Amino acid sequence: MKLLVADLGVMPYLAALDYQRAVAKARITGEIPEDVLLLVEHPPVVTLGRSTKAGNLLASAELLSARGVELHEVERGGDVTFHGPGQMVGYPIIDLKRHRQDLHWFLRQVEEALIRALGTLGIPAGRSAGLTGVWVGDASRKIASIGVHARDWVTWHGFALNVNTDLSWFDLMVPCGIAEVSMTSVASELHEPADPARAASAVIAAFGEVFGLEPVHVDSLALGVHLPSP
Repeated sequence: MKLLVADLGVMPYLAALDYQRAVAKARITGEIPEDVLLLVEHPPVVTLGRSTKAGNLLASAELLSARGVELHEVERGGDVTFHGPGQMVGYPIIDLKRHRQDLHWFLRQVEEALIRALGTLGIPAGRSAGLTGVWVGDASRKIASIGVHARDWVTWHGFALNVNTDLSWFDLMVPCGIAEVSMTSVASELHEPADPARAASAVIAAFGEVFGLEPVHVDSLALGVHLPSP
């Protein structure tokens, strides 16, 4: 079985959301016969998941707009988070009927893939008991956030790995609804700018290992789903 990997480059959040929903629909119907991993970078955007609690977004919609940050409510699990430049966002569109029909298992697999990828980059990472995501420094600093959605056991939404992200953006919120969380990035942990291509290669390889799939790079058009118009 293959993992079709498509790099969407820099894409506005809503365009990527429409695209991943279309890919997920095609995966559900079988029009896309293999699992998919979409990689993308978004302009600044704050998203509110289904579990977002009042007060966890510290900035007003007006302030966000003034700073050029979009704000969207979405169907993924989890609380408030930020996506922006220097961050690797991944949308695994996986048919769990071919793996294991268990969303909690899927979350742990995504965590495991990111933990392995970070290990390849020289960053020891792990989990924090009772919390979703990937952490470093004895689970004191969060480096990757995860929030997913599924229909007919096909997943979408996914993870955000801070690579060269400006971490001050997270001051606009209580990240993922976790009080006093300290966010970090690959660059911060390595104390130097990170190589995005190397980080992407590590993540792709780790997803292939964890899900038992062979990564195959494809053009987004090869998925048979048209990219949204700019």
